[in-house]
Order: sequence, then structure tokens, then C-alpha cells
Amino acid sequence: MKTGILIVDDSEFMRQRVKSALADDEYRIVAEAPNGAWAIQKYKENADDIDLILMDIVMRKANGLKATAAIKKLDDDVRVIMCTSVGQRQKIQLAARAGADAYITKPFEDEELTDAIDGVVA
Repeated sequence: MKTGILIVDDSEFMRQRVKSALADDEYRIVAEAPNGAWAIQKYKENADDIDLILMDIVMRKANGLKATAAIKKLDDDVRVIMCTSVGQRQKIQLAARAGADAYITKPFEDEELTDAIDGVVA
């Protein structure tokens, strides 16, 4: 069964980059969101199909930390991998407190992304 994924990033380029990295039979992109507020809504609309959320931390509207905490209140079982830029290590501790299951730093290689996903959905 394919892993259903919600991609949340305010950068269109990064959303496309993730989709390209996950263009594999193992993964299915269920939805995308450009900010945390939309991520919460997209999760509510597609919860039954989403196994994993790839969540950017720093976004202009409703950052990833707030969105992760809100989504985890709706469903503590959904897996969340936070994505942060190099040099923002302090945000990783905040991400863990918000309920993130793992994190990756941008920029990332395709294999780093798929390894992180496999590590939390296995």
C-alpha cells in the first residue's frame, strides 16, 4: 500500500522538489499546502488518506510548529517530518515538542528524504 503524503511548504519550488523526489510507486501525494493554516484544512479534508505530513517549519502564515501541534490534536497517530533549513537547529527541539516524529534539513538529497519517510512509517 502506498504511503499517502501531505506536503506543506510555502515555497512552490520546494513542493515541486519533494514531489519529484517522491515520484515512486511507494508514495502518493494526497495534497499540498502553502502554509500551516491550509495544512490543517487539507488534513481535515483528507485525513483518511494521509499517513505522513512533510511540514516546513518556517512559513509566513501559520508556521509548521503551530500546524503540527493542531494536527496532532486531531490525530496523534499521523506521522510528521519537519523540514528545516540548515542553521536552524534550535527549531528542531521546538518541532519535537509540537509532536514531530522526525526532521530533515534542507537542502536534502532524495535518499535522505525517502530514508526519513521510511523510518517513521515502518
